[in-house]
Amino acid sequence: MPEVILIVSGVLGFFLLVSALVAWLTRDLLVAVLATAAAGLLVSLFYLILQAPDVAITEASIGAGLTTGIFVYVLSKTERYEK
Repeated sequence: MPEVILIVSGVLGFFLLVSALVAWLTRDLLVAVLATAAAGLLVSLFYLILQAPDVAITEASIGAGLTTGIFVYVLSKTERYEK
């Protein structure tokens, strides 16, 4: 069983790194916000693997949900692309 957890953690870590790089390198702010939300969801999955479901739920709801909603709302009031 620990081998499966190690493999799943490695895969999640890889996708977390890819998501962070997309958020950092893209010029489209909406794509950056969505990549940040994906990173937040992946971090919440890490918390589930670490057997901290309360922290995982908090991270998913606030870190990925509420923060993304606020960013998308603010982005709708400004320009989408970075100059």
